Amino acid sequence: MNKEITITFRKNNILIQKIKTFIDNYHLYILVGILSLVSIYYYLLYFHNNLSLAYNDARSHLDIGRRVVEGLKPGIAQLGSVWLPLNHILMIPLVWNDFMWYSGLAGSFWSMLSYVGTGILIYKFLEKINVGVVGRIFGVGVFAANLNILYLQSTAMTELLLLFTMTAGCYYLMLWQKEDNLLDLIKSSFWIMLSTLVRYDGWLLLLLVGGIVAFQTWKKRGFKAMEGITILFLTMGAFGIVLWFGWNWAIFKDPLYFVFGPFSAHAQQQQLLTAGNLPTRGNLLLSIKVYFYALFYNSITTTAIVGFFAAVLMWFDKKIPSGIRIASVSLMAPLAFNIIALFLGFSVLFIQGISGNTWFNARYGVMLLPSFAVFLGYLVDKLKNLRWVIIGIFAFTAFFAFVNGDAITIDDARVGSSQKNVTEVSRYLHDHASGEKGFILISAASHDAIIFSSGLPMKRFIHEGTGAYWESALESPDRWARWIVTRTYDVNDLTYKFVSKSEGFKKYDLVESFPFADIYELKEEYRGNLNTEPILGKQK
Repeated sequence: MNKEITITFRKNNILIQKIKTFIDNYHLYILVGILSLVSIYYYLLYFHNNLSLAYNDARSHLDIGRRVVEGLKPGIAQLGSVWLPLNHILMIPLVWNDFMWYSGLAGSFWSMLSYVGTGILIYKFLEKINVGVVGRIFGVGVFAANLNILYLQSTAMTELLLLFTMTAGCYYLMLWQKEDNLLDLIKSSFWIMLSTLVRYDGWLLLLLVGGIVAFQTWKKRGFKAMEGITILFLTMGAFGIVLWFGWNWAIFKDPLYFVFGPFSAHAQQQQLLTAGNLPTRGNLLLSIKVYFYALFYNSITTTAIVGFFAAVLMWFDKKIPSGIRIASVSLMAPLAFNIIALFLGFSVLFIQGISGNTWFNARYGVMLLPSFAVFLGYLVDKLKNLRWVIIGIFAFTAFFAFVNGDAITIDDARVGSSQKNVTEVSRYLHDHASGEKGFILISAASHDAIIFSSGLPMKRFIHEGTGAYWESALESPDRWARWIVTRTYDVNDLTYKFVSKSEGFKKYDLVESFPFADIYELKEEYRGNLNTEPILGKQK
């Protein structure tokens, strides 16, 4: 009997050892598999609940990618001048397919990959600073189990791609500090360069990391080495920014077009300022307050507060080399960027009851979640006596967030100013234009979500990006447009601004009026001279 027990015990030990060896050898693959399944599940959940395209910006991003491959003037110039191009470039291999375009998967696919990739980077970051497996898994959980992150990774928005590229840049910066391998610094500059082509947050990260590289190299090796290594870092790191200036100069004849052009954030913010809707501009305390509220809403207040405490504790932990601690600060770059942008009036963020009566851009508060994940993973490993208390508190708050569906990003997308209910306008166009010939004249800058939601081919629309078609239609709309979509009496709508001055506009009837747009149709007696097919040929 004892012999049988001993044999069974040995077999169990062998089995446990095999399982442990398997996990040790394939733990990253297992983590990738789990994160991928979670990502796919939540994409399907939000897709089937009609939420993956709730943000108007998500539909606009998809339209930009689609215009590169389909429309009256397809081509790379359709990438535009305001939103940075990487997200749209990545869509191009997928967005030509109607299902991938209309479902939003052409954009969501990259957000989902970024979700998985960021989770892996958090795990590896913690592993490289000698955090145990419990702390590593917990750190990944802080990021991966956040409902706002799970929602945004299901959309065609840019936040997850930015978080991935920024976290990758910070991870390789930390490796360079730890192992002094120049290849790691080159990798860091590459990923930061990509982040500068996703959102302007990456530009401040480049500046911050460039300063860290210069300071750390000067401290270790002196001025000459600092000069060479910093130039090496910035040569690749700033390459994307140089390309963007060059792009704006080549396409729009102004390298600063993205800053001061008619579709720029600056122009939009000037409209808000004139209307008295930019309260954070010039008000540092309100800028800090508004962003911190967004941060707490997105991260869950407990996570944010404990995360800041963990960051301070890590900063003063002398067991961690100073270079790694300094490199970890780069994870916090979005905090400085968003506060500065709000203060200078380059960004707008509405938190209901604080800076307005609605939500707008509340999703910006997710930007610090990778840093909180790293700092909290470190904290759980550092305070072993309180480990399960911290994990328990996080699990408790996360449970109620999931039960209540408590995701501020969904509120932002569904009921805030980040969305406009264009269903009525797009449905009218779909119902009346699908079986008829004729172009639709519309400003993509004002009504991109209508273009997307109509379900009509991109080549049916004449907009700012269609070159000669747009110029001709503004002068003689009755020769080109069967329908005109515009915000009547609003000169910020470029279609109305120019068409309202033309004689041809008198030949249209107002057929429908909706909260966000009016629809005009050319009177029947004037349709005989209407161009209904592309006739201008290939444009430069």
